[in-house]
Parts: sequence; C-alpha cells; structure tokens
Amino acid sequence: MFTFGETMVALRGSGPLKLGGTMQVSVAGAESNVAIGLARLGHTVRWAGAVGDDEAGALVLRTLRAEGVEVSGAALDPGAPTGLLLFEPRLPEVTRVHYYRAGSAGSRLTADAVEAAFSAAPPRVLHLTGITPALSATARSAAARALRLARRHGSLVCLDVNFRARLWTAEEAIAVLREWVPFVDVLIASDDELPLCLPEDPGAEAGARAEALLDLGVGEVVVKLGAAGATVFSRALRDGPLHRPATPVRAVDAVGAGDAFVAGYLSALLDGEGPAGRLERAVTTGAFAVASHGDWEGAPTRAELGMLGTPPGTVVR
Repeated sequence: MFTFGETMVALRGSGPLKLGGTMQVSVAGAESNVAIGLARLGHTVRWAGAVGDDEAGALVLRTLRAEGVEVSGAALDPGAPTGLLLFEPRLPEVTRVHYYRAGSAGSRLTADAVEAAFSAAPPRVLHLTGITPALSATARSAAARALRLARRHGSLVCLDVNFRARLWTAEEAIAVLREWVPFVDVLIASDDELPLCLPEDPGAEAGARAEALLDLGVGEVVVKLGAAGATVFSRALRDGPLHRPATPVRAVDAVGAGDAFVAGYLSALLDGEGPAGRLERAVTTGAFAVASHGDWEGAPTRAELGMLGTPPGTVVR
C-alpha cells in the first residue's frame, strides 16, 4: 500500500496551554497514522512526504522507520521546517488542536514523490485523505497526479474525506473532492462529510447520499458513525447496507480513531475479507485507538486483535 501527506511533530499538553505545564513529544499525520496501523498488522506500507532538514524531521522519519513503514520516498526540505501540531486537553472529553503548518516542508510536497513511488512499484492500494489537497496548490496537484497514476496502473483508490475546517473552506473542499469522486473505489467519510463529495444533496439521510455516490461510480461507501459504529453501502451487497455497531470500550482519547478505523478496514481488504470482515476489523482497531492515548500509539498488532473480547481485569501472562 502507498500513501503520502504531511506528518508533523506533535506536542500533547497536560492541560490548557496558556497555563504551561508538561508536553509529550510524538509525531502525527492522518496518512502516516494509517500507515503505522497497517504496518503493525503485518502489511507492507510505503509513505512519502516532505519534512524539514531538522531535528523534528529526523524524529518523524525515525518514528516511521521504527514502526516498519518504508520511507525511501520521503524528502528533506532544507528551506522549510517540519510542521507542528499542539494538542490541548481542555475538558475531559474535549481536545483543542492547534496547527503550525503554513509554509511547512510538508505543505510544499510536489508530485515528484508520487511519480517515483509509482515508477518503483505501482501499489495495490493508494490511500488519500482530504487533508493533503488542503495544504497547498502543489500538494493538491500531487494528489491529483496520484489519482491519475492509480487509474493507469489499476491501483485501488481509498479516499478518507477527513475534512479540516481550519485548513480550507467547505467550498474549496467541494471543488476538489467532487472532481476526485470518479477515481475513488472506496470512500470513507463521516455522515456530515458526504455532502462535500456530491454535486447535489439528495437528502438529509446518509443512506441517500451514499447511494448517490454509488451512482457516480464509487465502488463502496463506508460511513463512520462514531459511537454508533459504521455502515457500508455497496452494489455488491445483495441484502442492502451492512451495519456494525462500535465495539464498547472505556474511552480515554478519541484522537486518531478515524485513522485507526481506516487502517483496520484496509487491512481486511488487503487480506481478501468481504465487507463484514472489513467492518469487524475496522471497529476493532478504532476501539483500540479510543482506548489508548495518542494518534497511533494504541494501534494493535495482528496478535492483539482479539484482546478486546477478554473479560475486564484479565492479566495476559
């Protein structure tokens, strides 16, 4: 699998930032979160992007390598810094996110890395998010180039809409995403993100919107419903949409849950599982993320997937 985008240094505060306190240093980025999740499940994953030629960039690449993600397509940009992400826990279940990525190395990503990746080995699956095209015109062009290359080489395209209002407006997102829809095989979105992908809104129900996307040529639409689970819509499902409730866990941090869900879904897809198996693994990996602190740190290995079914208080020896 191949994915690309911006990965930043992430600082997680112990409380409101204006009061100071301690911060934990890690890295984060939607695409690399998915890459790490897939690598932990035993898949071969390549990530491309640009980081600054600085200590923060070195941390990003070192972390991804340590997690088994192939990063030979990554570039060092001596003229721009690695992006920064601050997480501020403001209430027990509310976290504010502050981006410092304007002019970052990741935002200056070009199509060169995409071209090189497909020339070296066309991927079986290309994973994109709606975050990368929001970063800059060059990053948007790189993503568009990846879509054309995927079609040429027969790669399956997965798009996680992942709308970020702090990066671009809904109108800007609509202009890009609606052009991308004909290239997409698997579209993953929350129910409120679906209208961004449609030329006309067929109604208020997620089901009607998903059906409209299938009519536009999307192979399957996966609607994330948070604590209510997820639903898959596909013409291949003879009995209609397939729903799977979320796996109940004690939630400690919802950040990264969507990326973990995508990693689980793509993992099962790569394993040849049908929609039911994909949903099952997706809600499982999503639950691991919700039950753990950090963007990707709680991602399970394949051997750990069954741990959520163990009784509370179990000690695995």
